[in-house]
Amino acid sequence: MFNIQPTTRVFLCSLPIDMRLSFDGLAGLVKSHFSMNAASGHWFVFFSRRRDRMKLLYCDSEGFWLAYRRLERGTFAWLDNLDLGEVGEINAADFAVVLAGVNPTRQTAPKAPSLRKSSVPPRVAPLQLV
Repeated sequence: MFNIQPTTRVFLCSLPIDMRLSFDGLAGLVKSHFSMNAASGHWFVFFSRRRDRMKLLYCDSEGFWLAYRRLERGTFAWLDNLDLGEVGEINAADFAVVLAGVNPTRQTAPKAPSLRKSSVPPRVAPLQLV
């Protein structure tokens, strides 16, 4: 798997992309969308229209890396709920959690109602004879 350093800057593209794009196409998107150089050493992340696929473009000292992830269930749609600012930067530690398959925005499920009986009996209307 990838080794993401705490100093790594990770940028998420808010626009859905054509997942057929490869190194050069994604590097062009980095330049047009982020106004950055793709060879900067930062991680650039792109998503499909359905948000079930993700591509990560990264450049190290020897060349470009391109990683592709397809979810079998669920989507990355919850990323829209994050406040990533104008450039779409996410903390490296938070993105490591995303790569591990965890949704950091998921709320805990509400507690189920208790099945214990109340000590106070319910009010019952008296019977009326007709």
